Amino acid sequence: MKLNPKITKSAAAVALGGVLIAAGLAAGVRPGSDDKAKSDNPPLKLKLEDSAPNRADKLTTSFGPVVRKVVPAVVQVTVSKQLKNVQWAPQGLPEDPFQWFFGNRRGGLRQQPMPAPRQQGVGSGVIVSPDGYIVTNNHVVDGADEVQVKLQDEREFKAKVIGRDPKTDIAVIKIPAKNLPCVELADSDRVEVGDVVLAIGDPFGIGQTVTMGIVSATGRGNLGLDYEDFIQTDAAINPGNSGGALVDSEGRLIGINTAILSRTGANNGIGFAVPVNLAKYVMEDLVKDGHVERGFLGVSIQNVTPAMAKKFDLKEDQGALVADVTPDSPAAKADLRVGDVVVRYNDQDVRDSRHLKLMVAKTQPGTKVPIEVIRDGETTTLHATVKELAEPKELASNSGNSQSDTEALKGVAVSDLDAHSRQQLELPKNVQGAVISQVAPGSAAESAGLQPGDVITEINRHTVKSAEDAVRLTENPKDKVTLLRIWRDGSSRFVVVDESQMG
Repeated sequence: MKLNPKITKSAAAVALGGVLIAAGLAAGVRPGSDDKAKSDNPPLKLKLEDSAPNRADKLTTSFGPVVRKVVPAVVQVTVSKQLKNVQWAPQGLPEDPFQWFFGNRRGGLRQQPMPAPRQQGVGSGVIVSPDGYIVTNNHVVDGADEVQVKLQDEREFKAKVIGRDPKTDIAVIKIPAKNLPCVELADSDRVEVGDVVLAIGDPFGIGQTVTMGIVSATGRGNLGLDYEDFIQTDAAINPGNSGGALVDSEGRLIGINTAILSRTGANNGIGFAVPVNLAKYVMEDLVKDGHVERGFLGVSIQNVTPAMAKKFDLKEDQGALVADVTPDSPAAKADLRVGDVVVRYNDQDVRDSRHLKLMVAKTQPGTKVPIEVIRDGETTTLHATVKELAEPKELASNSGNSQSDTEALKGVAVSDLDAHSRQQLELPKNVQGAVISQVAPGSAAESAGLQPGDVITEINRHTVKSAEDAVRLTENPKDKVTLLRIWRDGSSRFVVVDESQMG
């Protein structure tokens, strides 16, 4: 039987019944990630050294000096979460011991609640500023109630989650310490296939470990994140390495170790790291604003295949083909059209659709950028003023920490319908509403059958035309039972979400 390889986030080694598995904690607590107000965090001061590494030297016999330079800035990150479910256990011995295995035939056992256990995990992080800012993976701290950081000198600190970005799997945490060792950040755009790299982290929680390899590829994607530009390496990366450092031969940070491609969950020599240039802009936004501000152009795009290149009179199968344009978007106002092939954006060549998506996302909203397109075999330059990408809106928190009854549909997040989502969901033009982007596991909404991709068209018999409408209509509900009308698979249906029985 042929086994299919799987992508594994090389996250915390989570201890369950003595067995170590690669997994993250369940989503729920999202500190700092949704606050749109300007933060009062001290500014992030990074050490940058963006020259290309010296590739003329022969391979050294020891990387000891490089390791000694970097390892003090790589930390162990321990996370824990209080499980919410209550477990029950028998009190006292039964009259018939076989009742434990074959059921209670003599009136039952007295039961008592057991304290809910804590789920724990271990990952890694990298100190990027002397005043305690640490970058790690989102999946390492996602859902954690407590985050502890252990330095190489054995000091331990309780960390605060400054912000998380699931779309790049980057998070920033901070510890109350000064004058800490920190890494220099390289320019990851200068990384080349064949460069020697070192991966440093805390695999399986056994302690700090260094492995060596080379850069196997750059610009990798299709691992399941919204924004991907991974550095691939054969340096051994295992569970617990998540959030650790990938450094060049001079000890400068070029990436944050994130995932492995594996049939077994263990290292197979195919690991992936978020390039530091991508992590840097995410870190800076999380520290400054508590969330990541991304640009929005308003196009649905796809890669140019060799067959398409012939049909669109292109000399090369590069660029991003415009498949749809959102009305009244920056792209529409700039006169981008269906069938245009974007070959340069903001004076940079566009390799493919994923590359353009990253470039637009990193553009500061309000920036006017030149866009070079090939239209009917002719090259044309347009200018678009990029807007801010609207993030999905959470109807109500489902963290388990709030007892508020001022919101309905806890654990459901929605976003506006755009041209891309309409195309994906094959929605008729007359269907208006808010598309569900997330449903929290264990929520009443999940129990009622709601799922991502459903379009909410009515809430309690009131029309929904946007995500803002959905948020407004779930505030201050009269009761805990919500009537929804949704569109799914080409037809409408009513769904009742009853939160009256939820804890």
